Amino acid sequence: MPGARILLHPVAKPLVFVASLLPLAWLLAGAFADRLGANPAEYLIRATGDWTLRFLCLVLAVTPLRVVSGSPALARFRRMLGLMVYFYATLHALSYIGFDMGFEWGDVLRDIGKRPFILVGFVAFVFLTLLAATSFNRAIRSLGAARWQALHKLVYLVAVLAILHFFWMRAGKNDFAEVSVYGAILCVLLGWRLARFLRRKRQ
Repeated sequence: MPGARILLHPVAKPLVFVASLLPLAWLLAGAFADRLGANPAEYLIRATGDWTLRFLCLVLAVTPLRVVSGSPALARFRRMLGLMVYFYATLHALSYIGFDMGFEWGDVLRDIGKRPFILVGFVAFVFLTLLAATSFNRAIRSLGAARWQALHKLVYLVAVLAILHFFWMRAGKNDFAEVSVYGAILCVLLGWRLARFLRRKRQ
């Protein structure tokens, strides 16, 4: 199939990698050109959070797209996209810790205990760190395939925590339009998995 040949082409993964870094390039260009608005720090925190959610949606879409389209080659991009989730989540966390809190770790810890949406985001980041640290072949061999797969189901919990983090963050301004869009996408992707699991169980 022509589509499969494209996905398996040696340049496919480098192209996906470069495309995944375009949001960062766009943000850096905006920062150097002073195009990030009146509050660049807040802009960077929100933009990196948005891209974390977008890549999380892409990662969770790989399996449904692979099954529905009959393109197993899509699976070869899942690890890279998963690491991009962690990359943008790390930028999101560093933007908050650096720009918003000035790397004052005592203030960061107090903020985590004081504001629920920060606490939820912190827990999600801890889980993402665990997933990123065990995303390599050596970790799969050390843990064993079954335990590794069970551990990486934490990505579903991360998705729930990410939406909850976003929801609570927007609750102060009573602005849930974007939250609803991401929530709907993640509900469809997680619902597809649940339906598939129940169908297999019945069979």
